[in-house]
Amino acid sequence: MDEDSRPLLGSVRAGEYYTDSLDPKQRRPFHVEPRNIVGDEVPERVSAEAAVLSSRVHYYGRLTASSDRLLVPPDHVIPSLEDIYIYSPLGTAFKVQGGDSAAKNPSIVTIFAIWNTMMGTSILSMPWGIKQAGFTLGIIIIILMGLLTLYCCYRVLKSTKSIPYVDTSDWEFPDVCKYYFGGFGKWSSLVFSLVSLIGAMVVYWVLMSNFLFNTGKFIYNYVHNVSTSEAFGTNGTDRVICPYPNVNPDGNGLTLQYYASDNSTEQMFDRWWSKTNTIPFYLIVLLLPLLNFRSASFFARFTFLGTLSVVYLIFLVTYKAIRLGFHLEFHWFDSSTFFVPEFRSLFVQLSGVLTLAFFIHNCIITLMKNNRHQENNVRDLSLAYLLVGLTYLYVGVLIFAAFPSPPLTKECIEPNFLDNFPSSDVLVFVARTCLLFQMTTVYPLLGYLVRVQLMGQIFGNHYPGFLQVFILNIFLVGAGVVMARFYPNIGSIIRYSGAICGLALVFVLPSLIHMISLNRRGELRWPSALFHGFLILLGVANLFGQFFM
Repeated sequence: MDEDSRPLLGSVRAGEYYTDSLDPKQRRPFHVEPRNIVGDEVPERVSAEAAVLSSRVHYYGRLTASSDRLLVPPDHVIPSLEDIYIYSPLGTAFKVQGGDSAAKNPSIVTIFAIWNTMMGTSILSMPWGIKQAGFTLGIIIIILMGLLTLYCCYRVLKSTKSIPYVDTSDWEFPDVCKYYFGGFGKWSSLVFSLVSLIGAMVVYWVLMSNFLFNTGKFIYNYVHNVSTSEAFGTNGTDRVICPYPNVNPDGNGLTLQYYASDNSTEQMFDRWWSKTNTIPFYLIVLLLPLLNFRSASFFARFTFLGTLSVVYLIFLVTYKAIRLGFHLEFHWFDSSTFFVPEFRSLFVQLSGVLTLAFFIHNCIITLMKNNRHQENNVRDLSLAYLLVGLTYLYVGVLIFAAFPSPPLTKECIEPNFLDNFPSSDVLVFVARTCLLFQMTTVYPLLGYLVRVQLMGQIFGNHYPGFLQVFILNIFLVGAGVVMARFYPNIGSIIRYSGAICGLALVFVLPSLIHMISLNRRGELRWPSALFHGFLILLGVANLFGQFFM
């Protein structure tokens, strides 16, 4: 009896095929004869084709033990989903409903997952970007950049499908780059991906310094009953300020408030609670230990705060726009005292910000793998980009239009539009506090992604040792501290990092891979080559324009 139940081939390890993976292709389906089949609607019957395939599967199972992967049944031997049943000890077989798709997301969840992933710090710079480009041209650029980045993201999503005779089901975009360009392609995609992540970490450090400063300022003023501060702005309950005014404050309803306090307590507070001199260094005590955690699973539990923060920002923008009203005048090419032209030569700064604002190309393949209906991937991706674009337009247009001009000039709009509201504003204080907490939990996640990508490629281990990880974290924290101390302009940081990473991952690599794929199949035509060549030149121009505009 023992010999009869023993497999014909002994258990032998087969390299990478000896695995405990839960991949459904590596699980043996169970087949029963078409009797006592229980379904949701009508009695199900097992097809003759499935019965033949099931016999083959049992044949493979008889050759080796069930835990051995030496002879894994090929894909064509596995019955289709509708022909797989689960056997019950009561002699009844229940049809498998949904298989792996039951654990996947419906389209609406996928769409909002993409929206939540793309919604980052760029949303705070949208009004500034529209100001740099001009109101009319800014709206046009947001729409055009959304369409261009959507198409390039579509090309990234389809890149794995264009590779013949290779199983690319578990590939990411760096693997596609390696297939077409060798080691150079994989490392270049990795480097530019790291640029986007490190750029985001630097922006986070600058913003956290800003939010922590204003939060502390609000608490100090409230405790000590300080109702005014140095500010150049409008009067009234919904004050709007110009932190760095370049105009003569003689307009109606405009006040310049400056209080040189002799209070030693206030002077001491201002000395030790400085936005650029001290706060960036205080954050080291909090965030550097968090970066050294071996796992980032704890911080991943707070990712929902990003959605809540964006929803609150939308509410805040709507409320402020209603309270302030719209202040618009159209000067197409000539500037005026309080308004900017509708078309400005600084538009390339907005395109740099938008390249990072619409950037999701390095993880779109992973996000779309979890979509329940793969045939709807293109539709869901397009809807997600539409939702992101509308959100950016809503925030950017409303803040720009509601900015009170006169008495303030539109040039006063800051790269972080929250800086245009005083620290005493309660609603803005809530927004800053929520964003501060949310960024404190997301920052270690970004550091973890940098560590996984970099250490995994260099050492083959995500956590090679405390010393290596600590040195990397010192570099990441140092970059944030230096920028927050000497160049705390998030608009410029976003546009530079966006243009650099976008050059490769948005414009060049997806276009080159698509053209090479078409050429290998003999399907490359001059209109396609001309269009994708234009995309590459556009990415190059977008990068160089950041340094000359």
